[in-house]
Amino acid sequence: METSGSSLFIAEFENRKNILKHYSTVIGAVALIITGIGAFAATSAKPDAAAQYTASGELIFPANYREWVFLTSGVNMTYSDQPSGMDHDMVDNVFVDPQSWQEFKKTGRWRDGTVMIKEPRMGAREGSISKGGTFQTEELFGLEVHVKDSKRFKDGWAFFVHSGQEPAEAIPADAECYSCHKANGAVDTTFVQFYPTAKPLAEKAGTFDASK
Repeated sequence: METSGSSLFIAEFENRKNILKHYSTVIGAVALIITGIGAFAATSAKPDAAAQYTASGELIFPANYREWVFLTSGVNMTYSDQPSGMDHDMVDNVFVDPQSWQEFKKTGRWRDGTVMIKEPRMGAREGSISKGGTFQTEELFGLEVHVKDSKRFKDGWAFFVHSGQEPAEAIPADAECYSCHKANGAVDTTFVQFYPTAKPLAEKAGTFDASK
């Protein structure tokens, strides 16, 4: 037969055990919540941006750029009075990421995070039923990428060249392409003067430099 003291001890023991069990359940639930939040944060923290970088800052090849907004094409364009010296035709296609284009349509400005791509392709004059003019072929000469990121790049923009699908380092800021774009770009160092759908928007917004 249990004494009153032992009964009280057993009751207290059971009470403490239940309390510990309760706290264990609460702690477990909190841990699950924290884990879930961490997993969500890890997923949602990944920027939904057109420009993605490696840990060392190289630009990852934008594999889906052909699904972006087409801005223009140019054939055998050169910015020099001197002959290009090319022994073939060149067709350049220019694309911009969709989010930046939507913003540009509203403001006439390129938002931070804008990615523009120039895709140089071999041109041909004869093939199939074509007997004149110039058409594009499947032969690529790499991608030239222009990225706006005022937090990452000192002057706001940086150029990259992808010769294949490997990540690419930024072209040094003293390269001629930077000074050329600064001197001649009609909108924020970009050649909007050659983009027939973007130019009227910039003119309307008052962001177009007609002297360029």
